[in-house]
Amino acid sequence: DVQLQASGGGLVQTGGSLRLSCAGSGFTFGDVAIGWFRQVPGKEREGVSCISRRDGMTWYADSARGRFTISGDDTKNTVYLQMNSLKPEDTAVYYCGAAAVVLSRHWAEPKWYDYWGQGTLVTVSS
Repeated sequence: DVQLQASGGGLVQTGGSLRLSCAGSGFTFGDVAIGWFRQVPGKEREGVSCISRRDGMTWYADSARGRFTISGDDTKNTVYLQMNSLKPEDTAVYYCGAAAVVLSRHWAEPKWYDYWGQGTLVTVSS
């Protein structure tokens, strides 16, 4: 079975850092794209960042560019999202998703992802 498990969330003050992890099993990590999304109550899930493990391409939302860094370790089947300079508006449940195929223009659209982890809560206090 394909499984994704997101972890690393927590409570942090404004300006602090967190590193989220997305551990996958049941598929070949090097063949997929892994995206990080976030969602707050009442709003749609929004794309934060994505990495194509096949060719190493990365994408970032404007809100994340310059503060967040996505990376992967195929030996551990894990993708990380290093989040620095956190702001209260970064508060959300963060999910990771796996997509067999993702195009540059679609990376931030949840419908292109085939599998999802359970989410990890990030709370940034002001």
